[in-house]
Amino acid sequence: MIDNDNYQILTAQIDGLKKLIIAGTKEVLSIEECATFTSLSVAHLYRLTSQRAIPFYKPMGGKIYFKKSEIENWLLQGRQATDSEIKSQATTYCVTHK
Repeated sequence: MIDNDNYQILTAQIDGLKKLIIAGTKEVLSIEECATFTSLSVAHLYRLTSQRAIPFYKPMGGKIYFKKSEIENWLLQGRQATDSEIKSQATTYCVTHK
């Protein structure tokens, strides 16, 4: 038998999974869905939008929405090169700049 605490934990986990599934299938996300999708808090997303640091839409000055593909691109900005990529670039530079 599941006690009340475990039941609440399971219910919360199921709700979280539902939100992830919904956010994963939609192209336009609400701020709550974007928070679930990115694992960022709603407050942090509001901060990023006020700083214009993240792409967003605000039709007719109302609610904030995000295009999932733009959020994916935003998340993938600032890629860090691996050690092997840096070594390869250094080798190429040394060979071509004698």
